[in-house]
Amino acid sequence: MEEVNLVAESLKFMVLGMTVVFTFLVILVVVVNIQAKLIAKFFPEKTPVVPVPSNQSDESQRVAAVIAAVTEFRKKS
Repeated sequence: MEEVNLVAESLKFMVLGMTVVFTFLVILVVVVNIQAKLIAKFFPEKTPVVPVPSNQSDESQRVAAVIAAVTEFRKKS
């Protein structure tokens, strides 16, 4: 009879433990959501300014640098 009692007690502790963990996780999610809303309200994200290429030579310099890097990489392989 005592074994049945131990099984029932262990099931009670298991349910209690799972309830405590579940409650903690629910509270954690709520707190994180509130924190995210507060941060978004007081510290809004600034949109990054995308620089507009001023001339074509800047783009051609980038292309030349990429070609040189690929050529150098292939020499080493």
